[in-house]
Amino acid sequence: MKSFVFPEFQIIRDEAKCGQCRGCERQCAFGTHRYDEAQDRLISDDYKCVGCQRCVIFCPKDAIVVKPTQSFYRPNASWSREKLEDLKRQAETGGVILTGCGNDKPFRIYWDHIVLNASQVTNPSIDPLREPMELRTFLGSKPDFMGVEVENGDVEIETKLSPNLMVETPILFSAMSYGAISYNAFRALATAACKSGTYFNTGEGGLPREMREEFGRCAIVQVASGRFGIDAEYLNCAAAVEIKVGQGAKPGIGGHLPGEKVSAEVAATRMIPVGTDAISPAPHHDIYSIEDLSMLIYALKEATNYEKPISVKIAAVHNFAAIASGIVRAGADIIAIDGLRGGTGAAPKAIRDNVGIPIELAISSLDRRLRDEGIRNRASIIAAGGIRCSADVIKAIALGADAVYIGSAALIAMGCTLCQKCYTGKCNWGICTQDPRLAGRLNTEIAATRLSNLIHAWSHEISEMLGGMGINALESLRGNHDHLRGIGLYEWELDVLGIKGAGE
Repeated sequence: MKSFVFPEFQIIRDEAKCGQCRGCERQCAFGTHRYDEAQDRLISDDYKCVGCQRCVIFCPKDAIVVKPTQSFYRPNASWSREKLEDLKRQAETGGVILTGCGNDKPFRIYWDHIVLNASQVTNPSIDPLREPMELRTFLGSKPDFMGVEVENGDVEIETKLSPNLMVETPILFSAMSYGAISYNAFRALATAACKSGTYFNTGEGGLPREMREEFGRCAIVQVASGRFGIDAEYLNCAAAVEIKVGQGAKPGIGGHLPGEKVSAEVAATRMIPVGTDAISPAPHHDIYSIEDLSMLIYALKEATNYEKPISVKIAAVHNFAAIASGIVRAGADIIAIDGLRGGTGAAPKAIRDNVGIPIELAISSLDRRLRDEGIRNRASIIAAGGIRCSADVIKAIALGADAVYIGSAALIAMGCTLCQKCYTGKCNWGICTQDPRLAGRLNTEIAATRLSNLIHAWSHEISEMLGGMGINALESLRGNHDHLRGIGLYEWELDVLGIKGAGE
């Protein structure tokens, strides 16, 4: 049946430059390029192109250009090209439209409407090259007060402290499971986390046994609704345990790893048969109330001898702050909140693009709720979903977060071009695939170095911005809304963010 959908991308080949090396044919997992022996030339199929730019970058003759095709439809403000073509695809297939990566809709990006403060005469700036800057932070529950005993000049803390994660910089790698991403990508995240003094999150796919001894100290292991890969060793080898209730890219629904991505290695880690679909139900079938959640939190604390902080990850949706308050009272040490721009390997497009709220609004609302109830010290806040640069990190902390998770930014650092076809398992960059030929394209050491460089660069920029504000410790910025001002925002938006307009 002839498709009524136009190709999304146009491939332009300069025949004069093309050396017919067939490199583009080898680079593309989607079969976009093929060599026609009868014509003795390479032919490209625009309909198969996903715009990943792999063939463009690796063409030795710079003979290929891939660009979005212009819209051939009559302009219509209500019926955009995207809406027309999504409708046509569903009319042709009768199926749900899947997509990967984060929300790409033009919702307001509040980071870009918030500006930072800077020092003046009475509050001089600090030179981070010459003065110590404290980016280290501790994630976990803090006591209401600290009891100390002083004897012969020695100070001894009497209060029993809860386990905390010590991070050298407020940037952690978000949950990305082995299975959704390749082993090389997964190991690169672990390597970079340990090298940078931070943590990576295993996601719901478990932690390969051969990685537990080496990387467990830098791992936050996840307990999701599918309970994949969970055993006592898995819980105890890690630095922290996270219960995944929801995620920003697909709030309210479960996960699905297609059987074709469940290789023998993935199956062994997840403890499921090879080639079977790994389906995580939408709810945890043992959690239907805050009391049920509390039972799981304390079961995990018991299983880990009360030596590791327990995190609970939820999506930023309506009334989430009240739910988060209940989660803190249920015993969680960390709340991970994921906004509507959070990425994913696979989600129904309708869910990804229409459910949830921006993380900027969520951070401020959650921080304020916990402070108003006098329980802010009982749990740390990790913000996720749309963190793009160091400025976003520092604004998130000023809004009330203790640290941030980065997911899409980490994948981009490794080479991802956000073609949004993660769910196909044909990632040409070797990141979101289990195909050995494709996965081998990602060099673990190089990818880990790129990730470490990113963390180092962002940390340096955070130090520079802190110094420019006259602050020498991250702790002094957390929840300090006086260092933020809004530009081009409505009163209600400033109200939710808890900041003043620029010039006030």
